[in-house]
Amino acid sequence: MSYPLTDADRSVVSLLSADGRYDYFVEKAVAGGEVWSLQCDDGWVVMISQDDEECLPVWPHRDFAQAWATGEWADCQPASVPLAVWLERWTPGMEQDGTLLVVFPDHDEEGTIVTPGELRGALEKARGKR
Repeated sequence: MSYPLTDADRSVVSLLSADGRYDYFVEKAVAGGEVWSLQCDDGWVVMISQDDEECLPVWPHRDFAQAWATGEWADCQPASVPLAVWLERWTPGMEQDGTLLVVFPDHDEEGTIVTPGELRGALEKARGKR
Protein backbone atom coordinates (compact mmCIF):
# COMPACT_ATOMS: atom_id res chain seq x y z
CA MET A 1 0.00 0.00 0.00
CA SER A 2 2.83 2.37 -0.88
CA TYR A 3 2.16 6.04 -1.20
CA PRO A 4 3.31 7.95 -4.29
CA LEU A 5 6.82 9.37 -3.89
CA THR A 6 7.46 12.53 -5.88
CA ASP A 7 10.71 14.23 -6.79
CA ALA A 8 9.72 17.01 -4.39
CA ASP A 9 9.38 14.41 -1.59
CA ARG A 10 12.85 13.07 -2.36
CA SER A 11 14.32 16.59 -2.34
CA VAL A 12 12.75 17.45 1.00
CA VAL A 13 13.80 14.16 2.58
CA SER A 14 17.38 14.55 1.35
CA LEU A 15 17.65 17.73 3.44
CA LEU A 16 16.40 16.15 6.67
CA SER A 17 18.64 15.23 9.59
CA ALA A 18 18.67 11.67 10.93
CA ASP A 19 16.06 12.71 13.52
CA GLY A 20 13.96 14.34 10.80
CA ARG A 21 14.11 11.17 8.68
CA TYR A 22 13.12 9.12 11.74
CA ASP A 23 10.01 11.28 12.21
CA TYR A 24 9.28 11.05 8.47
CA PHE A 25 9.68 7.27 8.63
CA VAL A 26 7.22 6.95 11.52
CA GLU A 27 4.64 9.17 9.81
CA LYS A 28 4.90 7.44 6.44
CA ALA A 29 5.13 3.88 7.80
CA VAL A 30 1.87 4.46 9.65
CA ALA A 31 0.21 6.19 6.69
CA GLY A 32 1.40 3.56 4.20
CA GLY A 33 0.91 0.61 6.52
CA GLU A 34 4.28 -1.01 5.81
CA VAL A 35 7.98 -1.09 6.65
CA TRP A 36 10.60 -1.62 3.94
CA SER A 37 14.05 -3.20 4.03
CA LEU A 38 16.27 -5.17 1.67
CA GLN A 39 16.25 -8.91 1.25
CA CYS A 40 18.82 -11.13 -0.47
CA ASP A 41 19.09 -14.86 -1.06
CA ASP A 42 20.85 -15.08 2.34
CA GLY A 43 18.07 -13.20 4.15
CA TRP A 44 17.61 -9.63 5.29
CA VAL A 45 20.54 -7.23 5.06
CA VAL A 46 22.22 -5.87 8.17
CA MET A 47 24.43 -2.89 8.80
CA ILE A 48 27.14 -2.80 11.44
CA SER A 49 27.04 0.20 13.78
CA GLN A 50 30.10 2.05 15.04
CA ASP A 51 29.74 -0.07 18.19
CA ASP A 52 29.86 -3.29 16.11
CA GLU A 53 26.16 -3.97 16.63
CA GLU A 54 24.09 -5.56 13.87
CA CYS A 55 21.21 -3.36 12.79
CA LEU A 56 18.40 -4.02 10.35
CA PRO A 57 17.98 -0.95 8.12
CA VAL A 58 14.40 0.14 7.48
CA TRP A 59 12.81 2.72 5.20
CA PRO A 60 9.26 4.02 4.75
CA HIS A 61 9.07 3.47 0.98
CA ARG A 62 10.24 0.96 -1.59
CA ASP A 63 12.19 3.58 -3.55
CA PHE A 64 14.31 4.59 -0.55
CA ALA A 65 15.20 0.93 0.08
CA GLN A 66 15.85 0.36 -3.64
CA ALA A 67 18.38 3.22 -3.65
CA TRP A 68 20.50 1.13 -1.25
CA ALA A 69 20.53 -1.96 -3.50
CA THR A 70 24.01 -1.16 -4.83
CA GLY A 71 27.55 -2.37 -4.21
CA GLU A 72 27.59 -5.35 -1.87
CA TRP A 73 23.77 -5.22 -1.76
CA ALA A 74 23.28 -5.05 -5.54
CA ASP A 75 21.67 -8.51 -5.53
CA CYS A 76 19.10 -7.45 -2.91
CA GLN A 77 15.50 -6.47 -3.50
CA PRO A 78 13.24 -4.17 -1.52
CA ALA A 79 10.73 -6.12 0.52
CA SER A 80 7.92 -4.84 2.70
CA VAL A 81 6.39 -6.07 5.91
CA PRO A 82 2.83 -5.00 6.66
CA LEU A 83 2.84 -2.71 9.69
CA ALA A 84 0.47 -4.95 11.68
CA VAL A 85 2.77 -7.94 11.13
CA TRP A 86 5.80 -5.79 11.97
CA LEU A 87 4.27 -4.81 15.31
CA GLU A 88 2.77 -8.18 16.22
CA ARG A 89 5.47 -10.62 15.08
CA TRP A 90 8.64 -8.91 13.97
CA THR A 91 9.05 -6.58 16.93
CA PRO A 92 8.86 -9.31 19.60
CA GLY A 93 11.15 -11.55 17.53
CA MET A 94 13.76 -8.83 17.07
CA GLU A 95 13.57 -7.93 20.76
CA GLN A 96 14.16 -11.57 21.65
CA ASP A 97 17.11 -11.77 19.24
CA GLY A 98 18.60 -8.47 20.45
CA THR A 99 18.39 -6.97 16.96
CA LEU A 100 18.64 -3.20 16.65
CA LEU A 101 17.15 -1.07 13.89
CA VAL A 102 18.74 1.71 11.91
CA VAL A 103 15.84 3.86 10.78
CA PHE A 104 16.10 5.51 7.37
CA PRO A 105 19.88 5.61 6.93
CA ASP A 106 21.16 8.06 4.36
CA HIS A 107 24.01 7.45 1.93
CA ASP A 108 26.52 8.41 4.60
CA GLU A 109 25.05 5.48 6.55
CA GLU A 110 23.67 7.85 9.15
CA GLY A 111 20.35 6.91 10.63
CA THR A 112 18.69 6.69 14.01
CA ILE A 113 19.52 3.47 15.86
CA VAL A 114 16.70 2.28 18.10
CA THR A 115 15.48 -0.89 19.73
CA PRO A 116 12.44 -2.58 18.21
CA GLY A 117 10.46 -1.61 21.32
CA GLU A 118 11.36 2.06 20.93
CA LEU A 119 10.22 2.05 17.33
CA ARG A 120 7.05 0.16 18.25
CA GLY A 121 6.23 2.87 20.80
CA ALA A 122 6.68 5.64 18.22
CA LEU A 123 4.62 3.77 15.62
CA GLU A 124 1.81 2.99 18.05
CA LYS A 125 1.75 6.60 19.27
CA ALA A 126 1.50 7.81 15.66
CA ARG A 127 -1.24 5.27 14.94
CA GLY A 128 -3.21 6.62 17.89
CA LYS A 129 -3.13 10.12 16.42
CA ARG A 130 -4.75 8.99 13.15
